[in-house]
Amino acid sequence: MSTDDNKTIADELIQPKDSREESDLEQVNDNEDAAVETADNNETAEEKAVATKGRKKKKKEPFLRGGRGQIHIKSSYNNTIVTITDLNGSVLAWSSAGKCGFKGPKKSTPYAAGVIVKSLVDKIKALGIKETDVEVKGVGMGREAAVRALGVNGVQVVSVKDVTPVKHGGVRSKRPRRV
Repeated sequence: MSTDDNKTIADELIQPKDSREESDLEQVNDNEDAAVETADNNETAEEKAVATKGRKKKKKEPFLRGGRGQIHIKSSYNNTIVTITDLNGSVLAWSSAGKCGFKGPKKSTPYAAGVIVKSLVDKIKALGIKETDVEVKGVGMGREAAVRALGVNGVQVVSVKDVTPVKHGGVRSKRPRRV
């Protein structure tokens, strides 16, 4: 390297502040011109930014072997929740008494369970589910009403399984009190 090369490099590094600002302004103007050009090509800069921002996740196809799905009914003293899943357990649709407009103590009634199932039957038919396995969990009033409503609304129930957790033995009892 010669001394002339060193001087030119040093001159570039010690460039006055005003000239740096001018070069930055030139770059901004170039970017604005590029944005105008993309707008001319029927695509705005915002659309381009949205397109390059990130990938969208591909939605997995539900695993419905022969049009068969699962319906999970959870009935408690306070509410009834009905969930439709594929055979792997991925949720396809759900509904609850609160979602159907019931409030307070009316949410746990058998009538509310029937309305919940009725709102889900349309979604079941749209998904192409013809046969269902039903799993019932809980001790609320809506459990039998929901299963009956499935049959009334035209869903073929293949099996009904009770998966309510039951204590067996329970916890150790308290020691007897000495008086």
